[in-house]
Amino acid sequence: MNADRLMWIVVIGLAGGIGLVFFASRYGDVGGLGANDLAQIVFYGSLLMVVGASVFATFTGRLGEALRAAALWLVIFAVLAVGYTYRVELHAVAYRVLAELAPGYAVPLADNGPAVEVARARDGDFNVRVEVNGNRIPMLVDTGASSVVLTPEDAVAVGLPLEFLRYDIPIDTANGRGRAAAVVLDRIGIAGSIDERDVPALVASPGTLKHSLLGMTFLSRLASFEIRGEKLVMRAKALD
Repeated sequence: MNADRLMWIVVIGLAGGIGLVFFASRYGDVGGLGANDLAQIVFYGSLLMVVGASVFATFTGRLGEALRAAALWLVIFAVLAVGYTYRVELHAVAYRVLAELAPGYAVPLADNGPAVEVARARDGDFNVRVEVNGNRIPMLVDTGASSVVLTPEDAVAVGLPLEFLRYDIPIDTANGRGRAAAVVLDRIGIAGSIDERDVPALVASPGTLKHSLLGMTFLSRLASFEIRGEKLVMRAKALD
């Protein structure tokens, strides 16, 4: 077995082990082993493979190359170990960076119960990506809207049958008066932190709205929502 083939075996084994760790952390035990157990197996197994590779290279007369490779792998393992240890913190940092670069992404907050933070967009509004009935759509947070209101396009995207709707409710919009149909949304969720069920909403008639509105039939269910500088913080009520 040559050194290149051995290196690929190590890389593939390491990638497979890391994949099992993430699978276990998300979906549960694998073969009776939890994520922490698998992480230890991957870490110590990787060290064993590095030592084995070094010994192999030594006996083939390439001690210097083996030591350099071993040092490189140890650095990689150290980075992976630190990344796994601080995976929750790194995940939050990644969310915050993404929220700053692309306003609309809600950042989960870990303090005092389920809460999210949304950065203000360049136009001064707070736009947020919301999961409605399991489908993600962009919505404009509007405290002046008495109800959640969907555009017809977003209503179709979340699985509502437009052909059965009756647009018999008058509404006032920035474009003037219009009409809407009453519906009940099975679920509205934000960033996996806030989750509300059976939310009354409206579907605007075609041409009435440009953007769907996240209005008070959702916002009033929260424990609080407030603007802190350029951020909107929404906090769900604590579960009993």
